[in-house]
Amino acid sequence: MALRPRPTPRVLLITPDDRILLFRWTDPETSRVVWFTPGGGLRPGELYTDAARREVREEVGIDLVEIGPCVWTRRHVLPRTASPPLDLRERFFVARVVDTSVDTAGFTRAETDSISESRWMTPREIAELRDIVAPRRLAELLPPILAGDYPSEPIDVGI
Repeated sequence: MALRPRPTPRVLLITPDDRILLFRWTDPETSRVVWFTPGGGLRPGELYTDAARREVREEVGIDLVEIGPCVWTRRHVLPRTASPPLDLRERFFVARVVDTSVDTAGFTRAETDSISESRWMTPREIAELRDIVAPRRLAELLPPILAGDYPSEPIDVGI
């Protein structure tokens, strides 16, 4: 089956009290709920870091002055009936923020229809979620990142 590659930056927005922002998304085809970090597809000719800034501005309403390193990578094919399926090739960047307000005015129609909530969470709160979290090991992967202990090269975090 042919796949449509989708380079996708994601951003680990970290508050001073070590919470990160997650969105609650419901798959319109399966009703499956997934929590994930802000981010989205690259536009033609766009760099990952520029796309990460743009996505945070559109989805959260925050203009990032500084974006940190890419700490993780992840590849995941969205289990959808759309043709061709999306082959997400994600890179996760770190960004520290003070402002925790969330303005979703820049959401696309699809995001407005499928994202029902945003929440700043600790790793413990993430671990207690009953829904799917992307990446699945997010709660256990976060503590070194929150402590500022970034890998020298991005690590593959699996699905």
